[in-house]
Amino acid sequence: MQNKGAIKTFAILFAIICLYQLSFTFVTSRVESKARAFATSERVHQEAKTLANGDAVRERYVFDSLAKEYEEDYLDSVGNNVVYNILVQKYTYKQCKEHEINLGLDLRGGMNVVMEVSTSDVVYALAGYSSDSLFNKVMEQAIATNKTTPNSNFVTIFGETWNKIDPNAQMAAIFSYEMASVNTNSTNSEVVEAIRKETTSAYDRTYQVLRQRIDKFGVAQPNIQKLQQTERILIELPGIKDPQRVRKLLQGAAQLEFWATYEFSDVAQNLSDANDYLASYLKMKGDDSTLVNLTDTTAKADNTEDKLAQQLAAGVDSTKTDDGQLTQEQWREKNPLFAVLMPYLGEGDQGRKGPVVGYAMAKDMAKVDRYMEVAKTKFPRQIRFVWSAKPLPGSDIYQLIALKVTTRDNRAPLDGGAITDARQDFGQHGDVEVSMTMNAEGAKVWKNMTAANIGHSIAVVLDNYAYSWPTVNTEISGGQSQISGNFTIEEGQDLANILKAGKLPAPARIVQEAVVGPSLGQQAISAGFMSFVLAFIMVLLYMTFFYSTAGLVANVALLANVFFLFGVLASLGAVLTLPGIAGIVLTMGMAVDANVIIYERVKEELRAGKGVRLAIADGYKHAYSAIIDGNATTLITGIVLYIFGSGPIQGFATTLCIGILTSLFCAIFISRMIFIWLLEKDKNIMFDTKITRNFLANTHIDFIGARKYSYVIAIVLSIISITSLATRGLSLGIDFSGGRTYTVRFDQDVKTDDVRAALTAAFGGEAPEVKTMGSSDQVKISTKYRVGDVGQNVEAEMDHALYEHCKGFYKEEISEDEFTKSDNSKLLGLLSSELVGPTIATDITRSAFLAVAIALLFIFLYIAVRFKHWQYGWGGLVSLAHDALITLGAFSLFYGVLPFSLDIDQAFIAAILTIIGYSINDTVIIFDRLREYIGLYPKRELKQTMNDAINSTLSRTVNTTGTVLVVLIMIFLFGGDVIRGFTFALLFGVLIGVYSSVFIASPIAYDITMRKNKKAAKENK
Repeated sequence: MQNKGAIKTFAILFAIICLYQLSFTFVTSRVESKARAFATSERVHQEAKTLANGDAVRERYVFDSLAKEYEEDYLDSVGNNVVYNILVQKYTYKQCKEHEINLGLDLRGGMNVVMEVSTSDVVYALAGYSSDSLFNKVMEQAIATNKTTPNSNFVTIFGETWNKIDPNAQMAAIFSYEMASVNTNSTNSEVVEAIRKETTSAYDRTYQVLRQRIDKFGVAQPNIQKLQQTERILIELPGIKDPQRVRKLLQGAAQLEFWATYEFSDVAQNLSDANDYLASYLKMKGDDSTLVNLTDTTAKADNTEDKLAQQLAAGVDSTKTDDGQLTQEQWREKNPLFAVLMPYLGEGDQGRKGPVVGYAMAKDMAKVDRYMEVAKTKFPRQIRFVWSAKPLPGSDIYQLIALKVTTRDNRAPLDGGAITDARQDFGQHGDVEVSMTMNAEGAKVWKNMTAANIGHSIAVVLDNYAYSWPTVNTEISGGQSQISGNFTIEEGQDLANILKAGKLPAPARIVQEAVVGPSLGQQAISAGFMSFVLAFIMVLLYMTFFYSTAGLVANVALLANVFFLFGVLASLGAVLTLPGIAGIVLTMGMAVDANVIIYERVKEELRAGKGVRLAIADGYKHAYSAIIDGNATTLITGIVLYIFGSGPIQGFATTLCIGILTSLFCAIFISRMIFIWLLEKDKNIMFDTKITRNFLANTHIDFIGARKYSYVIAIVLSIISITSLATRGLSLGIDFSGGRTYTVRFDQDVKTDDVRAALTAAFGGEAPEVKTMGSSDQVKISTKYRVGDVGQNVEAEMDHALYEHCKGFYKEEISEDEFTKSDNSKLLGLLSSELVGPTIATDITRSAFLAVAIALLFIFLYIAVRFKHWQYGWGGLVSLAHDALITLGAFSLFYGVLPFSLDIDQAFIAAILTIIGYSINDTVIIFDRLREYIGLYPKRELKQTMNDAINSTLSRTVNTTGTVLVVLIMIFLFGGDVIRGFTFALLFGVLIGVYSSVFIASPIAYDITMRKNKKAAKENK
């Protein structure tokens, strides 16, 4: 082998670099093992036992909580300690964590969200929230069009819609007031371009705001990146234990506003008038079903110990009118508003001063809002109602605040744009507050505003919730102020972070979300590691059994390949996901393919009478072409997957692509150097055993002659698949249909029908899809209920509804906190959840079809160019289409029949593309041998030449398929429920792919070539 010294030097340096990169993972693992040992010591057990007071069940939960707390405290305490010395460089634990292999959220738990910037809201703001009828009509149509057009640009749609409705109308008349770059002479195209620049800037600023918020949130190894084509932002937060807090932090638009307020005495009579009006209105309507469809408010007084809650629930009239003798039902009928909103009583000497007009229980807030909307004519035009941000301590009762609108545009006189700095602080009495500093303009407005409201309250409103409403005692100048509102320290820090990072220039909402509990992540690690180890052992045994000494050499190369693969992943900072582990395991099976090709060529040379040294040299030389062509086509599919996939699919593609490159290096160079070393040591090298010596060595099967039968089989399978697809269809996962999925584990076996029936009420009467996932105590729940709803509290409300209707299926009582966080030792509760919005689902569907089409096109072009015959490319393309169709048909036929999920999702698309890459690999090996034989025997009939090519590569086909199947079976059996459907697709697809390579691709290439030759012969006569 030429340049042996250079290759050896490169291999050694490569190994050193990989060892260096992996060493950080070993160091952090050692430190974390010490932390776990400290957190689970006997002292902690004793402390848990003391706190549990002899309750064994409670003791488990207390111990888990203490252990996690102590482990985190231990790691925090050593964060800045030097834990790794290498040469002259020293690394702290935190620095080592930054260099370790980055595990994906599905392996360690956490949260993954995709946020979409609301460009339409930016355009509204740039138009000054114009009331112009043409502008609003254009906006309505543009928003509707944007929802149904994937990957569209809203500004472009806005401009096109404007020109369709009224091309002669001047946009400048709408936008010139708010946009300095637009004047009255600007053309519509110039205005659209100016809007485009502003919205792009808003998107960039939103990204920066979100990055600052995430950086201040204190998450280890967060990831935030722009998805430029769709104006979306991807955020990955590993280890998150409170998703609701994250949603609030990310989606909080920080729309801080300062409002003047009404006093209760100013609106007391209005409340009474509104109550009387609603009584008449509802009596005329018959009931209030036309207003709301909420839970009945006639709760019993003993539902809560809180005196105020008892008054609200019982419907006691605080004003003590003559209605006291009425029955509760009669009183409610006469006082519908006061039945759900208790008027403010006031406290102490203050009497009824202040902007609080009433109290309502959380479940009645929506009804109060609707009542207020119906009776709005009974209130001053300048009034606006908002709820308090937090309930009264120890209750679920919220306060209703009356704001006074004092501006002509109905907006707050002062907003958060004036805030230049904010921090969490403590007041004079030790209560948590947020201190703010305003800019010069804001300080001026604040001074005038406080001067005009001395003796009255100013409400501090954030995102339409009142955080505080302090009474102004004196004029405040200088721009310094504080927000107080019964905050915890954590809430105060979050609010200060939001304000300091800045107001979001464009509202951003979560359109895709995945939450994985740490318990499920630990399961995934265990299952993935188990399948990896077993598959690795099986491949080593297979190669040793079949190729004897050469098999041992291949095993050493395989070990080196895995080492290099993990080293490269660590060096690149790539994220290792569960599909990524599947990619590594699959790469192991495919990595031996190069060795099999080489060894089969060496065996041919040995059978031709050559010595071992020459046979090895010629075997490697003749195998290079087939190895490169086969791996190049698989690499194409990996690259397409990486470009068009997202999240876990990109992780799979990354490991697949890296694995292909490292396996090529190890199979071609590492194994060759080992053979050279063995030859120099005069070692006896065997390429077979007695059992496998002549395995498929002299076959003479007429594959081309049997092509009519293979065509019939292919057509029958295709018809069955198409029929099933047309009648049964496919079980679409939420990636393509949109919706939410939840993985829930119980402490006993449950029936899916019972769970489905219970959850139908929770999801607005829409029956969810409930499937057993693995064991009978674990289910996967899918629903489209409220999938289009946006807002900070939607997910929390969904989680709560899920808990309320699932808790009855547990033998032992489980609290909502234990259910939603799933951190207890029994690994119960909501293990994972996922949200895919409608627009995301549309984009994923489009990208999936595009990915498959592009992969097929590039493979066709590669084969056509590489083998200089488009017929070969067409044969390969038809066989790949056959593979995809039959695999789809199998998923259509067997979903709901087999005891695991066969949903069509992004993982399935990854499987299809992997099958395509593997199948074409087989086809290319045959075509490569055919090209060689045509060069050697140009006068031989094409039929015989093609049969000889297929027969001569048959041993390689069987052995490569055998190693891949062994690997896939291990993943299928031990890789966990999450990727069982994915593995089934690969198993089925590999078998179909082998069949199509031999019985479809080659015969089609033969028939087309013969037809072309006959046509050319006729033309030459």
